[in-house]
Amino acid sequence: MKRYRRRSDRCLRATLRSAGRLREARRENCRQFWRAIASGRSSEDAGVDAGVSPAVGVRWFRRAGGVPPTHFSQSSKALSGRYLSFAEREEIAILRAQGHGVRAIARLLDRPPCTISRELRRNAAARHGAPEYRAITAQWHADRSARRPKPAKLAVNRILRDYVQDRLAGMIARPDGAPIVGPKVVWKGRRAVHRQHRRWATAWSPEQISRRLRLDFPEDEMMRVSHEAIYQALYVQGRGALRRELSACLRTGRALRMPRMRTRRQGRAFVSPDRAVPGHWEGDLIVGLGSSAIGTLVERTTRFTILLHLPRMTGHGQEAFVKKGPALAGHGAEAVRDAITRAISTMPEQLRRSLTWDQGAELAQHARLKIDAGVQVYFCDPHSPWQRGTNENTNGLLRQYFPKGTDLSAHNADNLEAVALALNTRPRKTLGWKTPAETLDEFLRVSHTQSVATTG
Repeated sequence: MKRYRRRSDRCLRATLRSAGRLREARRENCRQFWRAIASGRSSEDAGVDAGVSPAVGVRWFRRAGGVPPTHFSQSSKALSGRYLSFAEREEIAILRAQGHGVRAIARLLDRPPCTISRELRRNAAARHGAPEYRAITAQWHADRSARRPKPAKLAVNRILRDYVQDRLAGMIARPDGAPIVGPKVVWKGRRAVHRQHRRWATAWSPEQISRRLRLDFPEDEMMRVSHEAIYQALYVQGRGALRRELSACLRTGRALRMPRMRTRRQGRAFVSPDRAVPGHWEGDLIVGLGSSAIGTLVERTTRFTILLHLPRMTGHGQEAFVKKGPALAGHGAEAVRDAITRAISTMPEQLRRSLTWDQGAELAQHARLKIDAGVQVYFCDPHSPWQRGTNENTNGLLRQYFPKGTDLSAHNADNLEAVALALNTRPRKTLGWKTPAETLDEFLRVSHTQSVATTG
């Protein structure tokens, strides 16, 4: 029995793997699935909308890392009319089975005969004797041939890749340069677990890295990468640039990318008052396991952050509770007052205008603080944390290093200083992609120049 082989086999080309039982449904199903994902549907519901089972929808989403393939994204161009669609391939298969010739099929589909002939020659299934045309197999061959893989920019530019990795997952360090390792966390391919330790890293966002490149390398056009390229390098492993576990260094800690419509919330944003004059601070405590706490101070204009070390007092957990006794947990009124005084007294006088605190008993000695630190103290209205929104935002950033439900007393003053340095050297969009430390230094230089000019 004579066996027919494809031309690719006759020219000794390497054997291609069989289409077999296709791992992907046809293009229309996948496009409908990712369209539902973009609208905010869950993976299970999007799978049902696309005509597949919920389990298949979850598998598609996880396999792609939450990022739709480029040819299924909303920004991708529609399939050109010069290419055969899956519906046309189904018509070709039916007409071919009915015994129609190439020119008859071309007339019925309003296509050139050479297009039909080339389709039957290139994309027919020839694994079981004579070539047999099947629409699904032909679509698989066409999609494989249409791929034009392009090497990712981060994969070919080693200097750029090292810059991105260092800003994303680099180790934090104390001001003297000594690195801080932080808690040991094993990456399990899942989102960061709530109320457990997370990996300590510089943790710049992809947008911060992308924008900062223009400031650090203004003349080098090769040192440019979009934040979307960084996200795809993290979540799409076929890009071959960044390791998947580096996604744990992102603020959300998600192992899969979340569609924007799932996270979008309705509501009116609060418009903060003028921040033109530096020197106004906002403060609060972040509390952990066993009544452990860390104090936070944030300057409203520059976003400069100071962390207050509040160690537990001797006898905590051993002595019985005494009403109106000393606050052995370390964040009583006297301990917080002394910590704020030590921290804010190091600032110049023009940076000690006011301090806005939450409704907390830890600042009961605010009158003494006003005298010792030389700063006006204000309190937010009850149930109004938005009145110190800068501090609330900073506390959210700090939770990446100090998650809820963990013992914050395990971190010494050097660790807090290293985390504060990591935040103060991280570029911010609201500062024109400058860092809080750079903005603060610039203000101090300008104020010093103005004072010298005034006295001169």
